[in-house]
Amino acid sequence: MALQCGIVGLPNVGKSTLFNCLSNAKAQAANFPFCTIEPNVGVITVPDERLVRLAEIDKPKRVIPTTIEIVDIAGLVKGASKGEGLGNKFLGNIRTTHAIIHVLRCFENGNITHVDGTIDPVRDKGVIDTELQLKDLETIENRLAKTQKQAAVGGDRQAKRAVELLLQYKALLEQGKNARELEIEPEDKKIVAELCLLTNKPVLYVCNVDEKSAVTGNEHTEAVKRAIADEKAEMLIVAAATEADIAELESYEERQMFLEDLGLQESGVSRLIKAAYKLLNLETFFTTGADESRAWTYTKGMKAPQTAGVIHTDFERGYIRAEVIKYEDYVTLGSEKACRDVGKLSIEGKEYIVQDGDIMHFLFNV
Repeated sequence: MALQCGIVGLPNVGKSTLFNCLSNAKAQAANFPFCTIEPNVGVITVPDERLVRLAEIDKPKRVIPTTIEIVDIAGLVKGASKGEGLGNKFLGNIRTTHAIIHVLRCFENGNITHVDGTIDPVRDKGVIDTELQLKDLETIENRLAKTQKQAAVGGDRQAKRAVELLLQYKALLEQGKNARELEIEPEDKKIVAELCLLTNKPVLYVCNVDEKSAVTGNEHTEAVKRAIADEKAEMLIVAAATEADIAELESYEERQMFLEDLGLQESGVSRLIKAAYKLLNLETFFTTGADESRAWTYTKGMKAPQTAGVIHTDFERGYIRAEVIKYEDYVTLGSEKACRDVGKLSIEGKEYIVQDGDIMHFLFNV
């Protein structure tokens, strides 16, 4: 399954507007496609200026960007963890995603009713956090009873460590904190991953503002910034309604003029997609030539054979070596041959950790 970011938030905060903007190719810097797998899942290409530059140099027959999946999860309500508002279904949808985009309403508009009657994004954040924490507590308590029996009966060392972790998470969640705030040892990651805790997922807070606040934010975004200061989380300011207006413009030039008038260099949607990609701990390597310039997604920290496997499993199975050119060198020198001639092409073995932007050519034998 592809890596997914789930968009969550209370009703009427702008989630659907944002999702619809993501679905519109014209909102991006180039002609990036979008397709629907299910009514609420979109496959969205990641804007990458580096791919555009490589295509300008090599003039290939095809240009293929990389993609991520965005899931529009229906608005959560207070009591979702107990099944209110079809809460179990929505929380189940969040569980299958790999990261969370949490949309917070940071704009005033009397024509759009807020479920609680007033605008307070920090309160709204608290409502969602509480529901996710309560669901995680339920998960922890269910797992704890079973794991404690395993640890007591068999003297299972891993079960004992799992009990210790479960108790730490339980104490943290009961304090109203999120699971991601707990520092864990690398060897504990497998145990934690099996829990699938909702509040352990990486999160990006998107403050949905009005047009005049698109650049500098407002008092609501400042309040959110203070509220998440101690969290392992990023924040992004986006004017979803304005992004929808930009998406309606016919040409790239018109859209750029609109952005410049607002004081923005890049659309909020483009920034959001890039932030979501980073949130999933993803990076990009490239293959390029006369036939095709292509961006490939891999998980940060992967070694060369595993990234070769992204292209085809045979590449990983029969991996011999990789020829690597740094993006900056390729752009500066203008071709693979020029890079090879001046020694800017390196030969890398199985232990090479691929770097974001590497241009790769894999040699393999099966």
